[in-house]
Amino acid sequence: MAKSDGKVKVMGRWQCPFTMRARIALNIKSVNYELVEARPWDGQSQVLHESKSNPVMVHGDKSICESLNIVEYIDEVWPYAPSIIPSDPLERVTARFWAGYLKDQWFPSLKAIGTAEGEDTRKAAIRQVEKGLVLLGGAFGKCSKGKAFFGGDQIGYLDIAFGCFLCLLRVEEKVNGIKLLSETKTPDLLKWAHRFCSNAIVKDVMPTTENLIESDGIIMGRMKGVASSTSKL
Repeated sequence: MAKSDGKVKVMGRWQCPFTMRARIALNIKSVNYELVEARPWDGQSQVLHESKSNPVMVHGDKSICESLNIVEYIDEVWPYAPSIIPSDPLERVTARFWAGYLKDQWFPSLKAIGTAEGEDTRKAAIRQVEKGLVLLGGAFGKCSKGKAFFGGDQIGYLDIAFGCFLCLLRVEEKVNGIKLLSETKTPDLLKWAHRFCSNAIVKDVMPTTENLIESDGIIMGRMKGVASSTSKL
């Protein structure tokens, strides 16, 4: 196990959902860190540029790439409570399965709403996102076991994996005049989203919808870097 001492830096953009994952995990463990504003595609940081990953966490003399790898690293290097990764083997593989679903299927559909060419394509992407949210709502019921978060009483691995996309989801809702999370179709997931975003370890990391819309190049699938770095989450 790597030692927990050493300065911690998170290299990425404040708007990036994958950067948020690392920051939320560090907040859970009460680890002090420095956010270094950098992007992998513009050569600002050699570490980011070479890894083509966003974000990169630097811990002492070590560099850790890809957001969910970083989350797991944080949980192992700072092993004290609260834990992020489920200790139960079945719960652990289930959380990783749904994190994979978010990466490979759901998030690409969410991006496709913003990049769709033509109304029919956009509507098809919206339907895929809504279908995925229903599936994720079912997963929430099973994973949470009636508690506040996917991870139970505390924010856990799947909460971080999914929750980082909520700000982008809200941008899409506002820009397109739609409701993706709703009381009728996904009531439990909607309540979870409110709890997640208002949690003390998240709310200072999660940007507002207005700030995202105003920031350069950030609007959903149009956000430079998110689309190109999806394979390295």
